[in-house]
Amino acid sequence: MTAPVRPPRQPRRALHGVLLLDKPRGWTSNDALQKAKGMLRAEKAGHTGTLDPLATGLLPLCFGAATKFSQVSLDADKTYRATLQLGQRSTTGDLEGELFDPRPVQVDADQLAAACARFVGEIDQLPPMHSALKKDGKALYEYARAGVEVERTPRRVTIHAIDIVAWDDAAHTLVIDVRCSKGTYIRTLAEDIGTALACGAHLAGLRRTASGPLRLDEALTLEQLQAMSEDERLSHLRPPEVLLADWPVVTLAADEAARLLAGMRRRVALPDAAQVRVHGPDGALLGSAHITAGQLIADRLLSPPEVAGLAAQRGAPLRPPDPIAAVTA
Repeated sequence: MTAPVRPPRQPRRALHGVLLLDKPRGWTSNDALQKAKGMLRAEKAGHTGTLDPLATGLLPLCFGAATKFSQVSLDADKTYRATLQLGQRSTTGDLEGELFDPRPVQVDADQLAAACARFVGEIDQLPPMHSALKKDGKALYEYARAGVEVERTPRRVTIHAIDIVAWDDAAHTLVIDVRCSKGTYIRTLAEDIGTALACGAHLAGLRRTASGPLRLDEALTLEQLQAMSEDERLSHLRPPEVLLADWPVVTLAADEAARLLAGMRRRVALPDAAQVRVHGPDGALLGSAHITAGQLIADRLLSPPEVAGLAAQRGAPLRPPDPIAAVTA
């Protein structure tokens, strides 16, 4: 019998930009990244912070030059919509674990608001055992699955706001929007709110709705991406500077841009700034920098091939950034 002929594998290519993905439930962040990377035939890709398999929502994916700025999105504040099931705890803090300790739920709107308000501001959270945080090179969830509990150090996080979206008194489910700093464990917050209400709680659903300036309502699902042609997929690839969208912009003349890309500091008549994004005269992103005592000092620069690649991609309908401030040096 003749073996079936497989179609030739499509070659990978250098792509530069950011794709906003709506990660499905049950997928790891890396699974979703690899699927999108394959559909775009991209050479280099990375994501900007892990979402648990049970969580859904915004997962910014970085390709090529954009991976140089993925840490910015990783460090950015996040917004989540969380569903809390009151009246019962879970061994993992969410639906993956076994439920235990059922208790009656007798709370009113004022008590719910007061319990949520207790956790707004800077707080210390004890990382859950069922998390990807590592100790001695091993993820905590690996210890937990082996029945071992290890000592953990509380971490200081900031919860900027908790807004109550809905409360179902009959089902004992509370839906909240949480805007918080990186590293905040929403399942731990759910358990803490349940403790504050004296009825226990666990996380029944989680959806990330924002990461820094990026929003879920502009994201695509894997199904939508799969149904598109190759050109349509490319049309949704945003330029790398969307990761830096709330940074001031410095625009350099061509000769100054070349010197900056060569690693030279540039003299600018601009105030000190901890972080700016730098563009050439044609609008192309050159990299990130800071300004100290009238000097523009590069932090992360694109390579000449990356700058050229981005210029070539501008033949495709890449979506431009929306800077909050632009100055010319």
